[in-house]
Amino acid sequence: MALPSDTAAAQAAGEASPQRSLPGGMPTHLGQIVPGLVLAAAIAGVGFALNRLPHMAALSPLILSIILGMAVHNGIGTPARCRPGVKFALRRVLRVAIVLLGLQLTIGQVLAVGGAGLAVVVTSLAATFFFTLWLGRRLGVDLKLAELIAAGTSICGASAVIAANTVTEGSDEDVAYAVACVTVFGSVAMLLYPALSGLLHLDPRAFGLWAGASIHEIAQVVAAAFQDGKEAGELATIAKLSRVMLLAPVVILLGIAARRGWGRGGESRQTKAAAPFPWFVIGFVVMIGFNSLDLLPHAQRAMVAPVTTFLLSVALAAMGLETDMRKLKAEGLRPLLLGAGAWLFIACFSLTLVKLIDA
Repeated sequence: MALPSDTAAAQAAGEASPQRSLPGGMPTHLGQIVPGLVLAAAIAGVGFALNRLPHMAALSPLILSIILGMAVHNGIGTPARCRPGVKFALRRVLRVAIVLLGLQLTIGQVLAVGGAGLAVVVTSLAATFFFTLWLGRRLGVDLKLAELIAAGTSICGASAVIAANTVTEGSDEDVAYAVACVTVFGSVAMLLYPALSGLLHLDPRAFGLWAGASIHEIAQVVAAAFQDGKEAGELATIAKLSRVMLLAPVVILLGIAARRGWGRGGESRQTKAAAPFPWFVIGFVVMIGFNSLDLLPHAQRAMVAPVTTFLLSVALAAMGLETDMRKLKAEGLRPLLLGAGAWLFIACFSLTLVKLIDA
């Protein structure tokens, strides 16, 4: 039996010898990481299973994973011993997934959209991003949250939100709110667009370009556009993937803005700690180049896509496991109004451009 003095000495020794960690506070011991990783992976697995059920395909595994993660955290709580693995998934697993995402894109896909189509995609993305930031300021929405909603709406939904947050560094609640916004309004667009095709007199190519340039998630784009035929569906998918490719420059610019204090009253993050350069985005670009050279066999490329989606789902499940619904509720309705405004803007702006080039 240890004497009180022995116990105190042991505690003091433990405090004096903190556990080693990787850069960013990641634990080095595998035993510390495994429980949280297993929990996040299990939640992602359930998300994949639910996605295969009838009437659930419209909700991607990414969305289902963060919803399930939030349900677990706010229902029964995230076990303390799972926290290191959850944080590991939020950082390391996420970065690996974004790099692998590049293997789903090629330069040829961008060229297939055509010069006019690419102009619609790029102009709509840039205009929506800056409009969302402007509207966020007018509504009094925190800049970090506005940036996340802007990225999710203008680029590629939940994937863009969590990628942008690596440099924006918003709270878990900010990320969850932004994901909720792009999910809700992307789903509305998915259901509404097919009914508008005839009313707006859009041929399949024009409808496909509009859907690909303005609907939030890839799954939502596919679900909406293929209802207007194969031509519309294929062009919409290519246009959407062109938007995804622009994730890299947007994240890099957000990182530069954060370091230099642009839009933050001139207050640079260097007063605390320099914002890290998003090197994983360089990996994303390298993978696009690698895939464009067709160096990876088709069978292996087909295997990478579901693995990438699963890793992104694990990261979003981890995000849900750290999201407090009480803090999310405290954000209020203004960010929701921002998400609605951003969605209406990209829908109307891109439609106007499509009509102009189709005239």
